[in-house]
Amino acid sequence: MFTGLIEATGSLTRVERRGPGVTLTLRAPHTMVSELTLGESVAVDGACLTVTRYGGDAFTVDASSETMDRTTLGLRKVGDEVHLERALRLGDRLGGHWVSGHIDDTGALRSVKPLGEARELWFDAPPSVLRYVVEKGSIAIDGASLTVNQLDATGFSVVLIPHSQGLLHLSERSPGARVNLEADIIGKYVERLLGLAQGAHADHSVGSSTHGSARSLDLSTLAKAGFLR
Repeated sequence: MFTGLIEATGSLTRVERRGPGVTLTLRAPHTMVSELTLGESVAVDGACLTVTRYGGDAFTVDASSETMDRTTLGLRKVGDEVHLERALRLGDRLGGHWVSGHIDDTGALRSVKPLGEARELWFDAPPSVLRYVVEKGSIAIDGASLTVNQLDATGFSVVLIPHSQGLLHLSERSPGARVNLEADIIGKYVERLLGLAQGAHADHSVGSSTHGSARSLDLSTLAKAGFLR
């Protein structure tokens, strides 16, 4: 589990094919590498990967073919910068939000607009992610926990303050660049639990034709469950 607070920016130094998977070697600050342990989890641009070797100012992780296909890591090349975050330790402050490190899908940077010293970034996102996005809620973009500023039919915006601009590589990306997206896991649990509850209700209804099936989450479902007044 992660918080979406990026610890450091690393760079990809080697990509080595191993069967259907890939071994990635990354250069990172020595202060971070020196604290790593074999087998621990590190989020690389938001994707949770396992440390297989480390030393000096570099470490390696193995990525499955599924990870390479589902995330932007399959598009990365040697020299590219990536966000890095070690897993949350028990007792740490949760400054961002609960981030699992399991990427839902990828999106694309639509536009970047200056807002004084800040920058507004719009991203296009697939429906599979956008369904869980709410204004002023949280979303992880390349592993970074950010607050959703606005929503439209095909995407959402975030605002990067100067501190975030200096820490994240997002502000340096060009429109069209692909990013990893992970929606807030709480919304997924709510949808799943309400769907199961609706399915159980239908299963006990006389003459129901939807025995055991789970209905999708919508406003009417939330209203019936007492979430809307």
